[in-house]
Amino acid sequence: MSYSGIFKPKNPSKYKGDPTNIIYRSLWECRFMSYLDAHPDVILWASEEFSIPYLSPIDNRVHRYFPDFWIKKKTKEGIIETVVVEIKPKAQTQPPKVRTKITKGYVNEVKTWGINSSKWKYAVKFCEERKWKFQILTENDLGIK
Repeated sequence: MSYSGIFKPKNPSKYKGDPTNIIYRSLWECRFMSYLDAHPDVILWASEEFSIPYLSPIDNRVHRYFPDFWIKKKTKEGIIETVVVEIKPKAQTQPPKVRTKITKGYVNEVKTWGINSSKWKYAVKFCEERKWKFQILTENDLGIK
């Protein structure tokens, strides 16, 4: 299996959008898509089907953030809830450790953290306004070593 490709759902009626054009950009996303497609409590799901405007700290301009997943599911209590999910490596969910030597790699980590934390701040607000939840899942949440 390649690291990116088109996901073919077994339950296309559960997909909100075009079920013939579901693109995964990592094996983690592909694994999560299989989970969503198969799980009986997932009523409807989508991948990168909507955007959230956010202000980038890099150029101070508004950009569009396409969250990895939008999910409508039934909880154990039988309540229908909507959750927006972002899948990221754990290392990218925390600010980089301050270093004395400024390398290109370090500058890139700082930029990535700045952009991601801004996206997530706007996503939390966006979701709260709609009574949705926002969640970031890492390899630990997905049970990946």
